[in-house]
Amino acid sequence: MKKFHIFLVLFVFCVVSQNYAQSRKDNQPVTYEELYDEPYAINKLFVQFQPVYGELWKANINAGFGLEATYFWKEKMTFRAHARKTYAQSFDLTRDIAENMIEDNSNLRAVPRIHNFYEVGATYHIKDFEESSKTKMFLYRKSYKGDKWAARVPLNAEIPCKVRKIYGARLGGMFFDTAVDINRVLDAQDMTINEAFGEEFPAQRENDMGEMEETSIFSGVDVKGAYIGGSMTWIRNVAVDFDNKYQEGVDDLILTAFFDILIAPAITVDDIVYGANSYSADNLETSMLGWRLGIDGKFNRTLSWGYGGEVGMRPGLKGQGFYALIKVSFPVFSTNLEYSVEAFGK
Repeated sequence: MKKFHIFLVLFVFCVVSQNYAQSRKDNQPVTYEELYDEPYAINKLFVQFQPVYGELWKANINAGFGLEATYFWKEKMTFRAHARKTYAQSFDLTRDIAENMIEDNSNLRAVPRIHNFYEVGATYHIKDFEESSKTKMFLYRKSYKGDKWAARVPLNAEIPCKVRKIYGARLGGMFFDTAVDINRVLDAQDMTINEAFGEEFPAQRENDMGEMEETSIFSGVDVKGAYIGGSMTWIRNVAVDFDNKYQEGVDDLILTAFFDILIAPAITVDDIVYGANSYSADNLETSMLGWRLGIDGKFNRTLSWGYGGEVGMRPGLKGQGFYALIKVSFPVFSTNLEYSVEAFGK
């Protein structure tokens, strides 16, 4: 036991000594040369493919891919368009369950909707200004490759820079549709099948085991509406050249945080088709108001990557609106759309 304690003490001493030696060697002041610091000199058009998104939506858990485009028009407005859809039926969970239920129950006739989401909008720059700031850049050497980098505590240097801030007012339109589990909707709205569709609706059915069970019902909903809100954007576009054999440091992140109120005056719930009869969904409660809080990030480079996330409450069937969404963009292609230069005669 004493040998183990001695070994443990020696091991801790070696680790502390190594880290101390590393800090003595690396924690030296660095000098740098500013290459550029121009937060207004960003590309105008960003087109980003989103190979993966995931959404935990109470109405329909789903995952898929998307496409997004952003255009900065001078220092006045920013335009954005976005579309996404699921990879396949198995990634459109409520639709997948509905399709399987239709195979088991020949009385279910309605074809479930495929989940789609489309959005287009603009942000007006209420205030677009520049101010002094600082950014932290990691210090990295080529000699740190592999295990040497993993064994080190990353060092960073605080660099003075400019930051561009944009206070924006957002306005746009949106459309989405999805399959919905009506049984879950009825539970959320504290209603029975007969209360929703009338006493003649078969609230129970006989399964393959000869037992009676509640009838599983699926339908579809499409929502057309608009959003209005505000945003805050931070833009840094700075690069420096470090001495001491450190590689160049760059901070060109474009980060936007936003909050929107969602308004959907047009909500359509498909009627329930069961057997030879069609039952109206008018008794189901809908909500035309919602909200969302989100963040989007990308980099001012010709080819890079981006990310985003949202949480909120969507309009639609009451009790089914809460959702949380994450998305990753790669590649993100950007350009300043300037392909001409001035020419002078000799």
